[in-house]
Amino acid sequence: MKKWTILENIKVEKLVFWGQWFARHTDWKVIFITGWVVPGSIVNLRVLKSKKDYYETQVLDVVKKSPIEKTHPNNPYGMNGWCKRVNIPYEEQLKIKESQVIESFFHTEKTAWEKITISPIVPSPLIDSYRNKVEFSYWKYISAKESREEHFNLWFHKQWEFSKIEDINWFILIKEEINEIFREIKDFTKSSWLPAYDPMTHKGFYRHLLIRNSFFKDEIMIILGFNHVHNDWNNNLNSIKDFFINLSKKHSKIKSIYFSKNDSPADIAIWELELIYWNEFIVEEILWLKFNISPKSFFQTNSHWAEKLYSIVKELAWDDTNNSIILDLYAWTWTIGMILSDNAKKVYSVELVKQASQDWQENAEKNWIKNMEFINAKVEDYLKDYVKTWEKADLLIIDPPRSGMHPDALPNILKFESKTIIYVSCNPATLARDLQFIVKNSNYKIKKVIPVDMFPHTHHIETVVKLEL
Repeated sequence: MKKWTILENIKVEKLVFWGQWFARHTDWKVIFITGWVVPGSIVNLRVLKSKKDYYETQVLDVVKKSPIEKTHPNNPYGMNGWCKRVNIPYEEQLKIKESQVIESFFHTEKTAWEKITISPIVPSPLIDSYRNKVEFSYWKYISAKESREEHFNLWFHKQWEFSKIEDINWFILIKEEINEIFREIKDFTKSSWLPAYDPMTHKGFYRHLLIRNSFFKDEIMIILGFNHVHNDWNNNLNSIKDFFINLSKKHSKIKSIYFSKNDSPADIAIWELELIYWNEFIVEEILWLKFNISPKSFFQTNSHWAEKLYSIVKELAWDDTNNSIILDLYAWTWTIGMILSDNAKKVYSVELVKQASQDWQENAEKNWIKNMEFINAKVEDYLKDYVKTWEKADLLIIDPPRSGMHPDALPNILKFESKTIIYVSCNPATLARDLQFIVKNSNYKIKKVIPVDMFPHTHHIETVVKLEL
């Protein structure tokens, strides 16, 4: 079968390895599908690769919805890039995510973990309004096919079409007050007569709107991104500032407002920052720790259920924290290392992003944590140097990006012979790959595998694994 061939009326069966969907063709060859679909739906597909035993395909359109797909009662806008599963009932979402973890382990060499069991997924008690950070984009939506010509929109990029911004006034994953603030800013910017930025021509003014809020302390930060070389924007500067100051008076939870000036072609919300109102940061509290969150701070986007995730890590690691040396690798938010530091002798936290190192060292001082060292370096480079010192590590905490651990880092973590490794993953596929390497090349055994749903209505899932020597 040739590339670009259209496969019609294919029934989607399940989610499998590497986050792809699984189906079978009438010739019984396996079909792997990329795209956002629902198990049980009938779809048309475009063939991207034709192999001996399988096809790699992409979703073109949905012919018939899945029987499990139901319109969310609070969300009339359907599925989009941020809410790929919002029309799937939550109990079905949990089944899909749990099966995704199981499939990831099943499709690697089973000899590494024949006797392990995967715990039932830990559901989130809050399935709507949980995000503490959201980024909207300004642009247009022009479509001859749909007879639409909209030159000033603010929301998210349309599913499948990055060149179009949909113009919707509400988002299910943020609190209602954040939605209200979003609508007020949108109405003001639309009426200000300054145009939305066009990334194709690099002309226009408004670019991004980023809103952060602390779930437990209930403080709000607003960042407006714009192209400051646009003609005549200075003539509108005072009115724009006045609007935001008045907005903060109306919504007393607004504690921080920034302008982000950006004339770069890069599609980045945070660039040259100017504080125009009150605090440089907002404050969040997780478990017993307080955190200052600045515009560039890394932080778990679901503060509410992050407490549960970190509590699971602490419980699994508890026996190995007493007066111990802890290596916290890929520390990005530093939160895990800080939570484990209260019972440890020393915590070495390693993270590549320099801004994260600076922010969280200040937060450690804020919480009177004296036994942490913050290292700004690549994990694979740091481990090489650490191994040469013959220093021990009683407990390893690993929380890598979606791509998993760097190949150069994996062999070195085995040289410490730490009693326990806690691996926190946001990608079941790379998790299974890395665990297979660890188990095959050492005497570590997998003791616990606990999936945790941090992000309802999305395809993302966290998994916490405990290994013991």
